Amino acid sequence: MHALAKKRHHKAAPLLLVVVLLALITAIGAFSATSATATSEASADDIADGERLFAANCASCHGLDAEGQDGVAPSLVGVGAAAVDFQVGTGRMPMQASGPQAPAKPVQFTQEEINQLAGWVASLGAGPAIPTAEQVDPALGDAANGMEVFRTNCAMCHGSIGGGGALTQGKFAPSLLETTPTHLYEAMLTGPQSMPVFNDANVTPEHKRDVIAYIDAQRAGSPGGLSLGAIGPVSEGLWAWLLLLGLIIASTVWVGARSS
Repeated sequence: MHALAKKRHHKAAPLLLVVVLLALITAIGAFSATSATATSEASADDIADGERLFAANCASCHGLDAEGQDGVAPSLVGVGAAAVDFQVGTGRMPMQASGPQAPAKPVQFTQEEINQLAGWVASLGAGPAIPTAEQVDPALGDAANGMEVFRTNCAMCHGSIGGGGALTQGKFAPSLLETTPTHLYEAMLTGPQSMPVFNDANVTPEHKRDVIAYIDAQRAGSPGGLSLGAIGPVSEGLWAWLLLLGLIIASTVWVGARSS
């Protein structure tokens, strides 16, 4: 039996197996990193242009090396292209003034310049990439499932249909009804400001697309006519209460008038 085992297994076989497994793990890791940090295949020229744009418009807060400044601005190393595309593409960055949070405002750069900035920041460290058109296409999502995911993870801040809401310390959850599908996906992926990060482990790419489909369906307006602030049963209950209270008061006055 011992002689048969010698013929089947070479002494170097365990070491060779370990080397093969390590090489496989390294290859898988490299592939994952490449997929996560893809930035629309930014060229060297685009990255160089992005660095110049960053130095002229962002470095005063984030530093020339984008490593941030304590109490001023966070480090951007490792945030990825998606975070830059969201913050700059919605006009939140560059900020006009310090405050509890950066509000959306008119965009100051062209999409080409935003891509260049995103390409340079992405070159500093691994981070989430800008989603593809297929990933954010609401026509490919399931709005019904998106409603469940949204109401489980997002409605407590953004409202039942994404109309927005107030938070603490002067912060707020913005309305999502005018946000583009790409920026919706990027917000879930990167967690800007007070928003938590919904990575692919807790909300899958398919579920993110379902959420986008649900928000897109809300843009058609309320099927009942008046949206009543789009905050769900609270406003509807208030109107019902006011109407019933008015009827009670009116009937009380009428009965009093008749009895006198």
